[in-house]
Amino acid sequence: MNLKNRWVHFRIRDVYIPSPQELLDGLYGEQILQGRVMDLSDNGSPDEVFVVVEVDGAANPVIVPAKNILGVI
Repeated sequence: MNLKNRWVHFRIRDVYIPSPQELLDGLYGEQILQGRVMDLSDNGSPDEVFVVVEVDGAANPVIVPAKNILGVI
């Protein structure tokens, strides 16, 4: 089968170069996500507090530095 100039489907995790992480960063790194805060770390300094956020569609909660939260709904 000649694949040149054909459209194909594949999983992001199967990309060899660049790494899947680099690919996702390039495609979606600037998109804004929204989720429900489940917990906060207790490190004292405002610059060191992290937020555990449940995001719809994500298999696991994500952890984000609190100082990077863009807004609260």
